[in-house]
Amino acid sequence: MSATQARGGKILVTPRSVTRHGHPALKRLEQAGYEVVLAPAGRQPDAEDLQRLLPGCVGYLAGVEEIRATVLESATALRVISRNGVGVDNIDLAAAARRGIVVHKAVGSNARGVAELTFAQLLALARWLPFGDRGIKAGGWERRQGIELIGRTLGLLGCGHVGRIVAKLALAFEMKVIAYDVMPDRSFAPAPDFRFAAFDEVLAAADALSLHCPALPDGRPLLGAVELARMKPGALLINTARADLVDGAALVSALERGHLAGVALDVFQHEPPVGDLLVASDRVVATPHIGGFTAESVDRAMEMAVTNLLVELESRNSRHGE
Repeated sequence: MSATQARGGKILVTPRSVTRHGHPALKRLEQAGYEVVLAPAGRQPDAEDLQRLLPGCVGYLAGVEEIRATVLESATALRVISRNGVGVDNIDLAAAARRGIVVHKAVGSNARGVAELTFAQLLALARWLPFGDRGIKAGGWERRQGIELIGRTLGLLGCGHVGRIVAKLALAFEMKVIAYDVMPDRSFAPAPDFRFAAFDEVLAAADALSLHCPALPDGRPLLGAVELARMKPGALLINTARADLVDGAALVSALERGHLAGVALDVFQHEPPVGDLLVASDRVVATPHIGGFTAESVDRAMEMAVTNLLVELESRNSRHGE
């Protein structure tokens, strides 16, 4: 990197798919005069990595790694964090605000990828695809009876960018869809078989429940033992949103008691989820946080994250005459 190329300062880039394989969008940062600093290739950086790499950086294109207050306090030159996704639960937003660091999200960039994975997980649970696959590969021929989706009710907790796509996919399968959202968009009315409903009604009516909302501000799980007990016996639960939305111990209990027939998870308290009791169950479909990990979603998220970085840094430079 020449001195001319680096005239704008350094930008740290940490998303695993990008540090391993690179991405054309990073060229835009270099062309704008910034030096791109990559985190260790193909792995999620820890606090030690960030405290080593982040000082001196004016921008930070962040993945899903935890960004603690101690890390931000050491990043005295940092002006903006730009996520290549929509979740910011991993960032200490209060610490960022104290430091005057602006946080941007790539809103809607991975919605299609997450929604399609959600529906793939619903189909996998409905027909027990991983169970059959594992059995045949182990030399067996055990069949588990599935269900058909037509006429069944899909409940959505959260009906934003992702939830709306999931609703349309479900309606195409002739399901009924009921959704709870804290700020329901009443203009979204894709079919007569879709409607908004109260939280408790969604829990009680859903044959399958899918989560598409942020974590609660106070850190409590949205679904604890009480809420899971309100769900229909034999229901399916899908979480492609955030692990903190569900009480893990309560979920294990509901599954072991047979109150829930199956669970699909793309997010975990610890990733990888070594020793997680849920992962060991043959009634759990587990995927390694791949909701937004499609070629199209990565491209959209990276382009949006880079744009957010450049716009914010240019705006700050203009305000300060830099």
